[in-house]
Amino acid sequence: MLHLFSLVSVEFIQRFLPRELQIVRTLDHKNIIRVYETLESADGKIYLVMELAEGGDVFDCVLNGGPLPESRAKALFRQMVEAIRYCHGCGVAHRDLKCENALLQGFNLKLTDFGFAKVLPKSCRELSQTFCGSTAYAAPEVLQGIPHDSKKGDVWSMGVVLYVMLCASLPFDDTDIPKMLWQQQKRVSFPTHLGISAECQDLLRRLLEPDMLLRPSIEEVSWHPWLAST
Repeated sequence: MLHLFSLVSVEFIQRFLPRELQIVRTLDHKNIIRVYETLESADGKIYLVMELAEGGDVFDCVLNGGPLPESRAKALFRQMVEAIRYCHGCGVAHRDLKCENALLQGFNLKLTDFGFAKVLPKSCRELSQTFCGSTAYAAPEVLQGIPHDSKKGDVWSMGVVLYVMLCASLPFDDTDIPKMLWQQQKRVSFPTHLGISAECQDLLRRLLEPDMLLRPSIEEVSWHPWLAST
């Protein structure tokens, strides 16, 4: 699969593409899209030769097919958890997790787009004030520019992804940022007709915990009973 970088700004290519390539070349996980090669044409177009994910992305899957059955969402979300657990273990925060960056390859989920990813120092806890990624998936502390743990920001974004998988809608209104910040402080609600299990709702509420100090780490997420059950 060729991914073309000819329609993005020169600033993006110079600032983010080298960092993305540096990071993805160090990552080796079955749920992360592989980049095999980079090519540059005579007219300056940049191409990435990437692993093919023929199933499109999770956003299009939900857009075209509606909410996923809970069992299907669980199977895909487990793979996202494993990929992010691996990244965080390598000291990498993705910082742009969203349904469009979760690709489908048969029954497998593959994370892509590490353009905003960051390698965090191992010697101390890194607190960032940088906003990057997509507003709809951003944690409240990220939107407010509060010094934050980028890994905890990833956990919040994963909660939004799981909610979209199950409900085919966003949990918060991203068209009005002040309103969205107010909604984020309240207990997230779920459409009753979808019959989302109590364990799954519990996990979602933990992922979408507005206080980043109370929000679980990816390691703690991986231990949740909903993910452990069949």
